[in-house]
Amino acid sequence: MKQRIAWITDSTAYVPDELRERHDIHIVPLDVIFEDGTYEDGFGLSPEQLYEKIDRAQTVPTTSQPSVGKFLKLYETLAESYDCAIAVHLSSRLSGTYNASLNAAGMVDFPIEVVDSQIVSYPITALILKGIALAERGEDFRAIAAALREEAAKNENYIVIGSLSQLHKGGRLSSAQFFLGNLLQIKPIFRIRGGVVELFEKVRTESKAVKRILEQLEAARKKHRITEVQILHGNVLEKALELKESITARYQDIHVLIGPLSSVLGVHGGRGTLALTWTNEPREQE
Repeated sequence: MKQRIAWITDSTAYVPDELRERHDIHIVPLDVIFEDGTYEDGFGLSPEQLYEKIDRAQTVPTTSQPSVGKFLKLYETLAESYDCAIAVHLSSRLSGTYNASLNAAGMVDFPIEVVDSQIVSYPITALILKGIALAERGEDFRAIAAALREEAAKNENYIVIGSLSQLHKGGRLSSAQFFLGNLLQIKPIFRIRGGVVELFEKVRTESKAVKRILEQLEAARKKHRITEVQILHGNVLEKALELKESITARYQDIHVLIGPLSSVLGVHGGRGTLALTWTNEPREQE
């Protein structure tokens, strides 16, 4: 008899409504804190409203992890209907969300495996979908969690920041760097590796930045099997669609998924941010 496994994540994951309902995925929201109040990520603010508030704000809004109590309440409820649970969260080196979930898991008489995705956004969802596939084959939930931890290390990602003003307002750029960056049209490219955000490269103009991340996809494809890429965007769907067209024109065997950045991620990257992410799987032996 298969285990009834509850699946949990946080609001930094991109989980389309259809996917969430079909697999009954439980999402615990982080908070976005503006001068006029606190909003739950994914609730109460449309993407357009979010970026309008960001543009008008004098200071960069902050974000806050869910409380241990919020996780505990959910886990106590899930214990009534499931045999066990697997929670997959954004990188523990970027937020205390993973630790809050882990602490709550230790306070309830209900077996829960908490997985550090080492990443954010849709790659978290991709991990959950792989876990669900393993569960459908009858794998034990502990073995599934172990497999997901190994899988997390295979992610590769590149993030083209949309707004230097967000980095400036957040204290990540000095006034001189901000002025010079705008003057020279500097576009920093970041990546998340080992669970932390690091600067990959600085290039001139957005078109060169996009070209650079496509070069990284090409380099990865020569070494690994890549079946799907995900494009996440900060309220610039048209740019995401252009990037998708560039990828599908060159690689007919790669499926491309497009989704919005969550509010928490949009706060840090700003309007116009583009991210490209994929999983590097071993090439099949020829």
